[in-house]
Amino acid sequence: MSAHTLLAEAGCHIKQDCGFPAPGLHSFDFKPIFSIGSFDFTKPMLLAIICMLLVVGFFWAAFNKPKLVPGKLQLVGEIGYTFVARSIAREVIGKKGDKYVPFLTSIFFFVWFMNIMSIIPFAQFPPASRFAFPVALAALVYITYMYLTFKTHGFRGGVKNLVWISGLPKPLVPLIVLLEFIQNCITRPFTLAVRLWANMFAGHMLIVMFSVATWYLLTPTWLTAVSGGSFGLAIFMTAFEVLIQFLQAYIFTLLASIYIQGAIEEGH
Repeated sequence: MSAHTLLAEAGCHIKQDCGFPAPGLHSFDFKPIFSIGSFDFTKPMLLAIICMLLVVGFFWAAFNKPKLVPGKLQLVGEIGYTFVARSIAREVIGKKGDKYVPFLTSIFFFVWFMNIMSIIPFAQFPPASRFAFPVALAALVYITYMYLTFKTHGFRGGVKNLVWISGLPKPLVPLIVLLEFIQNCITRPFTLAVRLWANMFAGHMLIVMFSVATWYLLTPTWLTAVSGGSFGLAIFMTAFEVLIQFLQAYIFTLLASIYIQGAIEEGH
């Protein structure tokens, strides 16, 4: 259960001799909705499944029976698909990027929908702030990157594509090969996951912090003005988070397209 929910139930204010229940890691833990053996099904899992169903359901409804003159739903779907195709896939990968647009579109909207859950009433939690979800998405991109690398270049060419840079002085070759291996095989998937997770974690933490402070300082004293300021910051952070949610989905998808482009290009 999140910190602000516990605070509201307790009715705790600054004048009631109770300490400020600062949000922390416990704000990201939820009681299981149900358990099967040692497996606990929690709220973040439910939200992730809902987001997946929303993405699949939306695009199925938009393009199941496409019309020459698109209806409103098909038009929105085409705008979203075209946005990813033109501003990400073709911009980064080029003409070859068209075949990867469905994959990139799915990633973009799934990540965006998961992020948006942070500001949806009754949901109010971004699943991507739990590290397992960005890790799973980064692993999907990484597997695709490796598969395309070795499919395009073969085993020997794929290894060369990952670690080799032509024209280097011989004394530098071992060091550069090691650095390229670390960058392409370890750092890339790690930073891809951490970037999304850290932004969603920090954003949700700030919103919870200001929300809790608003309730905690709400008393019939001069502190009410401070509470109002905290409430204003909570509103501002929520509005700012809307922008961050979109940008993180865009950046994640953009980086995925860069990795795909690197996998299918000629070795350097």
